[in-house]
Amino acid sequence: MDHYLDISLLPDPEFPATLLMNAIYSKLHKALYDLEAKNIGVSFPNHDSTLGNMLRVHGDKAALRVLQEKNWIGGMSGYCTVSNLLPVPDGTKFRTVSRKQTTMSQAKLRRLLKRGSISEDQVQQYKAKMFTQGLDNPYLELVSSSTGQKHRRYIQFGELKNVATHGQFDYFGLSKTATVPWF
Repeated sequence: MDHYLDISLLPDPEFPATLLMNAIYSKLHKALYDLEAKNIGVSFPNHDSTLGNMLRVHGDKAALRVLQEKNWIGGMSGYCTVSNLLPVPDGTKFRTVSRKQTTMSQAKLRRLLKRGSISEDQVQQYKAKMFTQGLDNPYLELVSSSTGQKHRRYIQFGELKNVATHGQFDYFGLSKTATVPWF
């Protein structure tokens, strides 16, 4: 991961940055899936309580060029600016950017009910516990292309490291083990 692209969201009076980030990220996910790219990672350098207004895409020069050639941003190009392909600065730290999942969810509850692992009486207790164990992490709200259902993908940022850890990323540009440059 020696290069990166910055995708900066432009302020828009009609659409909040979170909505635009969801749309840009969905397009990136589709492009990574289509390319079967497991060597491209993402970071959100301006994150706080939300993921901010910038998506940074990391990879080697060749992989990022292939991604750029796909013209994956398409109609969203009016809502953002895309930097040139840039080298990662010297002296950069590294960190994992991964998905954080709650141990309790509505989907898990449906599966428990379907296989008979939980009774109807226990459903209310499960729901009460599920809502008290919410996540505070920033998230993306995505729409499944196969089911059309909305789901949240919570993002977790690992500790800063001095040395990169190589590995594969999923088609969302996330990894629990592989690091991205952090600057």
